[in-house]
Amino acid sequence: MSTRTITLPPVVSAEEWAAASAELRAAEKEATRARDALAARRRRLPMVEFGAYTSEGIGTFEGVVGQASLVDLFEGRRQLIVYQFMGGPRWCEGCCIFTDQISRLEHLHARDTTFAVVSTAPYTEIAQLRERMGWRVPFYSSAGNDFAADCGAGEGFGLSVFLRDGDRVYRTYFTTGRGVEQLGSVWSFLDLTPLGRQEEWEDTPDGRPQTPPYQWWRLHDQYGDES
Repeated sequence: MSTRTITLPPVVSAEEWAAASAELRAAEKEATRARDALAARRRRLPMVEFGAYTSEGIGTFEGVVGQASLVDLFEGRRQLIVYQFMGGPRWCEGCCIFTDQISRLEHLHARDTTFAVVSTAPYTEIAQLRERMGWRVPFYSSAGNDFAADCGAGEGFGLSVFLRDGDRVYRTYFTTGRGVEQLGSVWSFLDLTPLGRQEEWEDTPDGRPQTPPYQWWRLHDQYGDES
């Protein structure tokens, strides 16, 4: 442990601390309301149709089960969140830290949402890193297709949200840089999607699915066929 001298916060009385904390909580609540308003705006964003990423009927992504199309990445669900993971062979520490923080996927699946990680690296390299890190989130290689460039990530990183209508795929959202840093929880991921958390308190356009808050929450091994 470091013994370097650091500057500590000032020491005050319990009353002064309570007053300062109350002031900060008010600012935090204001920020939460602002984030809710931003999420409501995201749910009203238009969308753009995206490619299928197939060649002669065969998917151009490669995963643990072989070739896959963009539709396949949805695993039959309506929404898909894709994190663009920077290629190797020197792996991006930031991408690894982000992937370390991805929570159990059953909770996203319960809201009709799939999460996947895509990298331009060959799948053999990705599989080795995935095993080394102990990750269970689905990984795919986009080597040989233009997915990363089409997403605006290029050789960098970013996060895109897609919505599926049958076999047609639409892109609804993208963020990169520090926009990715705040993500990692089930709720922060769902707030990026056009369907949101799908709870009745949300400011959501008509026609989107909504249920009472909290009632859909389960222990991750209790969703069963619902996810």
